[in-house]
Amino acid sequence: MIPLSIAIVIISIVTYLLIRNKKVKAEPITEEIQNYTGLLGNEVDFYKKLTEENKRRFEKMVSEFLGYVRIEGVGTTVTDLDKVLIASSAVIPIFGFPGWKYNNLSNVILYPDTFDKDFQFEGGSRNIMGMVGSGYMNGQMLLSRAALVHGFSKSAGNENTAIHEFVHLLDKSDGATDGIPENLMAHEYTLPWFRLMHEEMQRIESGKSDINPYALTNEAEFFAVVSEYFFEKPEKLQQRHPQLYELLALIFEQHPAA
Repeated sequence: MIPLSIAIVIISIVTYLLIRNKKVKAEPITEEIQNYTGLLGNEVDFYKKLTEENKRRFEKMVSEFLGYVRIEGVGTTVTDLDKVLIASSAVIPIFGFPGWKYNNLSNVILYPDTFDKDFQFEGGSRNIMGMVGSGYMNGQMLLSRAALVHGFSKSAGNENTAIHEFVHLLDKSDGATDGIPENLMAHEYTLPWFRLMHEEMQRIESGKSDINPYALTNEAEFFAVVSEYFFEKPEKLQQRHPQLYELLALIFEQHPAA
């Protein structure tokens, strides 16, 4: 039996060859998979709050994403809901940037639940909910379905694992995953963001912030964690952390609390 980690490498290579040799046609969201729009309306709060015009734009961006990124299941079968939630997680952070594509992503690998550093999802110590691949896994994202679904549930709070991972991809698009998304933010905001980031990290460390302490891991994780907060609970972030909210609104060119 082929070890799972080797199987994933094989999947990655096959996927690369397929994408290189065949241009994937985008799926029309209301024709080939007609219930996608219904799933968006039922499951994605960000989408529900949009104007009718912006809902159509969101649907188009979801369809385009599914046209150039392949979603595969390991130990599970990918459903329409999985596709909708993954694509929505990708679109939400870039909704202020029409035409943006994740050029550093070719494949999303979906696991049924958490997995470990060796990409095993059974037995052992499994505590990884999502990750952006590097090295031979470059261009891949790994996600736990359990975490994906939880991120869009009413009980998710400030957290959304899939959005977190797509924000890492945006951060990485300038060549460095460092919490400073230079491809998104104007140069004059770089220093204010860096200062604010470290001021808030000090507040988290001293127990004076409601931001998830995982943000203390490093600057990249801080950016991803507060971005989850920004998109999941924008009104709450604006009330409790107005400076963070305003800078994130400038970075993402969105005002989800408005």
